[in-house]
Amino acid sequence: MRYIPDTDKEQKEMLDSIGVKSVEELFSSIPDSLRLKNPLSNIPHAMSEPEVLRHMKGMSKKNADLDSHISFLGAGAYNHFIPSVVNHIISRSEFYTAYTPYQPEISQGTLQAIYEFQTLICQLTGMEVANASMYDGASALAEAVLMAHRINDRKEVFVSRGVHPEYRQVVNTYCRYLGITIKEIPFTGKGLIDTEWLSKNISENTSAVAVQNPNFFGCIEEIKDIEKLTHASDAIFIYCASEPISLGILKSPGEFGADIVVGEGQGLGNPVSFGGPYLGLFATREKYIRNMPGRLVGRTVDANGKTGYVLTLSTREQHIRREKATSNICSNQALCALSATVYMALMG
Repeated sequence: MRYIPDTDKEQKEMLDSIGVKSVEELFSSIPDSLRLKNPLSNIPHAMSEPEVLRHMKGMSKKNADLDSHISFLGAGAYNHFIPSVVNHIISRSEFYTAYTPYQPEISQGTLQAIYEFQTLICQLTGMEVANASMYDGASALAEAVLMAHRINDRKEVFVSRGVHPEYRQVVNTYCRYLGITIKEIPFTGKGLIDTEWLSKNISENTSAVAVQNPNFFGCIEEIKDIEKLTHASDAIFIYCASEPISLGILKSPGEFGADIVVGEGQGLGNPVSFGGPYLGLFATREKYIRNMPGRLVGRTVDANGKTGYVLTLSTREQHIRREKATSNICSNQALCALSATVYMALMG
């Protein structure tokens, strides 16, 4: 109470008004064994700024940081080099404090940045349309499963056991009360999807098949074989890339015939950062655009013939359709998406 600017008289009036005799009585619910018996007399004297810096640097040296160690943890968290200009640009106030750009007339810079992000993701994945990003790779995969269900109204989904285990847990959480059955595709001794098992179990009731490539074991899946089996049953083929930099080496998911491409964008200019915030990638075919979750920025022309950027096809979203929306993403990961955009533009 000593730091609240009030007098003893004011304190007494406040205590009387709530029927309490002392400040200590306010804490009577806390067990006596947990309460401080002695005054805070051991607090050290104040430090100067140089002293504080030395103290904090000394404490930080006790950490096992990635500047002095090589991490092979992987599993969706990758410590790639990030050029300094990435953080410089995203730290500009017009980006750093930007909210969801509902007012295009004052948000053209943010909207154009998101539009460029969508364009780059389409180029990277070989797909026709990408959204403004999702929360992370796991939620992006779960949203892809729900999208497939909206498209064909089937209730059986096959997810490879080669998909990141945490991604699979999130998918199960999303689908638990929606009547969607999740079946896991086993893998062979080589760490690849058992396509023979899939061919025997996939049916006209299958909504989607979801695979990760490279998979959780680091193996390159036989994507074309899986795609053929999936589309033979008229199911949706979901391609998950937990390391998007792999898309710069492998044939694009679009070329493989993927219907929906999702992934984790952390490796594109975002730090490991103790596990977040991360960046969900989501792209699909144009024919499925009405079922796609998340924000979508489009380019248009204003009344004066000038190029403008707006949130488009917003009837899919919760600020218009409430519980009938394709998803419930409010403030999305736009700053992380901007990091990815700058990173991809720099790295080529």
